[in-house]
Amino acid sequence: MTILQEIHAWSKGLSAWQQDAIARTYANPVLSPADIEDLYALAKAEAGIEDPLKRTPKALEDAQVATRVDPTRLVRLLAIKNLSDVNALAPGASLPIAESGLTVIYGENGAGKSGYSRILKHACRARDQREGILPDARIDPMKAGTPSATFEVSIDGANAEMAWSFGSPAPEPLSEIAIFDTHCARAYIDNHGDFAYRPYGLDILESLVALCGKLRGLAVQEKVANAPSNSAFVAYANAQTATGRALLAIPGATTAGDIEALATLSEADQHRLDHLTSTLAEADPQQKAQALRQRVGRLTELKGRIDLATPLVDDANLAALRDLIEISRTAEAAANLAASDFKATPGQLPGTGGEEWKALFESARAFANTSHPGHSLEKLPAEAACPLCQNPLGHEGSERLARFDAFIQQASEAQARKARADAAAVYKAVQSADLNLQIGEALSDELKQLDAALAEECSTFQTGLTTRQKQALEASGGKVPWDQIGALPNDPRAKLGVYATELVAQATALEAAADEKAKAAMTQEKFELETRRRLGEVKPAVLDAIAKHALCRKLQDCIDGMDTRGISRKSTELSRTMASQEVADALNAELRSLKVHELYVGMKPESPGGKAQFKLTLQLPGGGTPAAVLSEGEQRAIAIASFLAEVTLGKGRGGIVFDDPVSSLDHRRRWEVAERLAVESQQRQVIVFTHDIYFLAILEQKAEAIGAQMTKNYIRKASKGFGVHSQDLPFDVVGTKARVGQLRQMLVDARAAKKDGDDDRLRMVTTTAYGKLRLAWERCVEEVLLNGVVQRFGEGVSTQRLKTVLVTDDDYNIIAAGMKKSSKFEHDAASPVGRLPIPDPDELSADIESLETFREAVEKRNKKGIAARA
Repeated sequence: MTILQEIHAWSKGLSAWQQDAIARTYANPVLSPADIEDLYALAKAEAGIEDPLKRTPKALEDAQVATRVDPTRLVRLLAIKNLSDVNALAPGASLPIAESGLTVIYGENGAGKSGYSRILKHACRARDQREGILPDARIDPMKAGTPSATFEVSIDGANAEMAWSFGSPAPEPLSEIAIFDTHCARAYIDNHGDFAYRPYGLDILESLVALCGKLRGLAVQEKVANAPSNSAFVAYANAQTATGRALLAIPGATTAGDIEALATLSEADQHRLDHLTSTLAEADPQQKAQALRQRVGRLTELKGRIDLATPLVDDANLAALRDLIEISRTAEAAANLAASDFKATPGQLPGTGGEEWKALFESARAFANTSHPGHSLEKLPAEAACPLCQNPLGHEGSERLARFDAFIQQASEAQARKARADAAAVYKAVQSADLNLQIGEALSDELKQLDAALAEECSTFQTGLTTRQKQALEASGGKVPWDQIGALPNDPRAKLGVYATELVAQATALEAAADEKAKAAMTQEKFELETRRRLGEVKPAVLDAIAKHALCRKLQDCIDGMDTRGISRKSTELSRTMASQEVADALNAELRSLKVHELYVGMKPESPGGKAQFKLTLQLPGGGTPAAVLSEGEQRAIAIASFLAEVTLGKGRGGIVFDDPVSSLDHRRRWEVAERLAVESQQRQVIVFTHDIYFLAILEQKAEAIGAQMTKNYIRKASKGFGVHSQDLPFDVVGTKARVGQLRQMLVDARAAKKDGDDDRLRMVTTTAYGKLRLAWERCVEEVLLNGVVQRFGEGVSTQRLKTVLVTDDDYNIIAAGMKKSSKFEHDAASPVGRLPIPDPDELSADIESLETFREAVEKRNKKGIAARA
């Protein structure tokens, strides 16, 4: 298991914010201020401090870390193809890669190398994935798809295609491919001042330790800035009250809700406080109590008068009066209808049966009880005297009285009489009702003193009673409609009862105040209420202190969670695991191959706690400190050496990829790196991306020198996008034979221009061709005539190659003529006036073939020279 895999597995037991920190450090070893801010917020949120931005931690995913190397499996890249939405790389582009040996992918700056490099880093689970893969900026983002590609690979000799999509887990076999990136610096200065070897990935734990220290500092600062203060309420904390006890329990049991409840006096609480204050301030509480009870009596009497008056004119009584009057009128109508037949009896005086007649008859009935004892009026005998005229009744008179009585006693008449009597009784009760509430000036003033609004309600109610009485009488006589009778105003009896009860309580309290024990209880109650009121005045300070205590407690939890001992132990454990002689030997071998300042990796003994242990340290022969003398280029060389050593020790067989490995390296060190990569390509697949044509030439020479297979690929910008692979390498890179081939292709363009009659294009193609023909002659001299004895970008002079070199006068003349003619037309192209006539395509063809003929002739001659000088 690699260091990165060890750390990833171990990190799953850490807090969520630390897992997020490891994920960020894995992607970028230098955390930005925004990262620090996010991680601090996440750490506080984990301690219970709310994050306003609601950030959530994201752990390093399994798919981001390369899997354990399988030493029995051989994975090789064959091609990257079917590119889609990857930066500005041409859609559908394909980049072939040699299955074995060294593949160098050359492209000028801006040709698209970085796009391929980013794909490889993400697909092969390289740690350096800081550079995201974005769609082509020239495409509408709404139309752009997810970056994707297909990897053609060989796994143990069997070819396969693996689809990759940005943001999705990369195919597992691709993690066998190791990527050298900017995170591969493997050295650090430890706390003993030694320049110690640091395995790849160990910087994550060191960064986490440094981060914890930085965040701990922020948390301590915030805790100090939010230190709670009790200066605003400390005076109340010592009071022997509920408020004092609550304040003493800060921090602790007392909550903000407790303070809110204590500091909020209800209306009843405030009234009680006012009552206690006034009660305890009385000089003669007994006398005051007596006066209050007298006032209670007056209020009770007033309420009693209202109790008596209100039912006489309330809605129920007036509704009953209205109903009785309606019933009376209905019964009267029925009686009148019955009386109409009686009145029509012949021989009767006008008015018989009317109201006056009925009254007269009833009076006669009453008199008959006196004049004729033992006889009722309707049963007087014929010989009896009439109670009215006092003449003998006779049979006719006796029958008439019986008939009259029958009329009076009939049902309709009886109902009419009863209805009139019922209505009259209620009417008279309303009419004669005494509705005077007797609110004189003295009582009115007393009410105003008690409650001005209550006094007004009582006065208004008095007016409402008398007005309603008047309107009811008018409605009974039909002068106004019943529904126009006004409603009674607000009834003051409820308030009168409340005040009476309160006054009784006050009187009782005053009477109790005369008792010292009761007075002491009242005094304590008043003190409780007063401290609660004062608490309300300092409530913001108290709540702030509670909040700060809670914050500081959480910040302390946060600080405690930033302890680095466990992280340091893991870092030490992993570092010492790597401190073996095998690792030291592998590192020293790589350092020697790169000739890095004669550095040597030694096993330095340590004895922490009496336990013998070792660590790997870089040492200079002179005993100096490497950190003080190593340049940036030397640091990068150490990184390459460490990378190759770890690849070797990892026992994996997969390929390795380098993206511009010689950045920051000097001229001499490039040769060493080129040779090392060429040697490694004989053991495993090596892929190099470079824009450095000098380094490309060096790689080619070193591969040729040791017999390593080398494939050169060229990517360039084309009309359909960047990163387009071309079978033809740039003219400056290829040898004489390939240059002749490219010149022949230019000849085809020249013939086409002439056929089209495009003179300007013909001149441009022809003059450009002659310029390149001059360069081809120069390359031929270097490569063919002199057999590579002296080469551009060469490491030195290859004197052994002189045994095939033979230069004749004819050689000189042919070369001089070719160079002269080529230079003439190349230089003429820059002059806009007085230009020479350009050669015909056939003439250009002859000049190109002249070079090819010379090349072939010299190569044949050189082979004979080798045999002659053997």
